[in-house]
Amino acid sequence: MASAKRITKELQECETSPPEGMTIAYSESNIHVWTITLQGPPGTVYAGGVYTLTLTLPTEYPFKAPSVVFNTRLYHPNVTNDNAGNICLSILKPENWKPASRIKGVLEAVRQLLVEPQPDDALEARIADEYKNNRVEFDKNAKSYAQRYAKGGNGGSGGSGSGASTEGPK
Repeated sequence: MASAKRITKELQECETSPPEGMTIAYSESNIHVWTITLQGPPGTVYAGGVYTLTLTLPTEYPFKAPSVVFNTRLYHPNVTNDNAGNICLSILKPENWKPASRIKGVLEAVRQLLVEPQPDDALEARIADEYKNNRVEFDKNAKSYAQRYAKGGNGGSGGSGSGASTEGPK
């Protein structure tokens, strides 16, 4: 199966050179589902938090984009403010996805979204408006969510199997 071969190759790439601040875990019995642990990027309102995501690769990958959701709640204009954790990321939209796109690039784009939210392409209009017009309030709310949901083990890594780890504390 070409999809599995491509996924295996990209997984090896992510294990050899993991995206910054990320740990990847997966089950060898299903390489189509990865559990990603993301350290909140330094210098952001998410710093110090540990966020768990699930990346699911369709059987049609790379011709169809993967789906990525946050399992850890966070306050962000591009992530649904609920337990679903859906992400609005342009690279994952069907009209923008290209088979040459790589999983590592998707993961780096997710991390970059925490560094630089895209309020003009938001899933949460109210949070986007707050981000653009009342940054102090946005920062306070985002830090509150990080403290509540992403610190003290609430954002733990979950998942099992082999994985790549990044440098720094877990």
